[in-house]
Amino acid sequence: MRLTLLGTGDAGGMPRYGCDCDRCEYVRNNMQHCRRPASALLECDGKRYLIDAGLMDIAERFPAGSLDSILVTHFHADHVQGLFHLRWGTGDKIPVLCPPDTSGCGDLFKHPGILEFRSLKKYDAFYLGDLKVTPLPLIHSKPTFGYLFEYKQQSIAYMVDTKGLPPKVEELLIDKEIDTLIIDTSSPPNVENRNHNNLGETLAIHETLMPKKTVMTHIGHDLDLWLNDNASKLPDEVDIGHDGYRIYN
Repeated sequence: MRLTLLGTGDAGGMPRYGCDCDRCEYVRNNMQHCRRPASALLECDGKRYLIDAGLMDIAERFPAGSLDSILVTHFHADHVQGLFHLRWGTGDKIPVLCPPDTSGCGDLFKHPGILEFRSLKKYDAFYLGDLKVTPLPLIHSKPTFGYLFEYKQQSIAYMVDTKGLPPKVEELLIDKEIDTLIIDTSSPPNVENRNHNNLGETLAIHETLMPKKTVMTHIGHDLDLWLNDNASKLPDEVDIGHDGYRIYN
């Protein structure tokens, strides 16, 4: 099981449009450090599963037939905007597994094209081959799922977007003794964010769940600046995610 972070930014991304701070200027000149919309690719037993579709170049990255399904965490635009173009393709249907959000985003449900939306139920685990997937409800402004992936005694929990974790989800992940936690971390420590964790909240979740490794994603502009100067202050078991970061479990 291999998971690659394709995007690790918040909705504003990095560099931020119109910002001329030193960090944004550096990233513009070194685009390997940019942060695209938070998304990932999970590969297991020769199958490929896209997690969220906020990237605008999905069709170029993944030719027809190269994705076995798409898992959507929620229907905010920065997590599904790539689907608006992809739906008008031709050929086989692409399963899109998602929370039961009747409003969706725009007219995706009304005009799905080749996308086949399938609503999941919280805590109702299912299998993609030998990969066990459990949708876990998160705390956000729209119905949102994180996903627990389990394969051959290894586990990855992908928890984006969220403000803390519901008690039942915490208990489940503690019991599972997960290997890797990928967690929404949008703001510097002590900076309040209504819908997302700040760094202090992420570190508290890390201490509660005690995974072998925690990887931060959905990183906002101000946190990116803070991390650029303070990365050495992080615990050894907490990594700063970046676009292209790979996890092998």
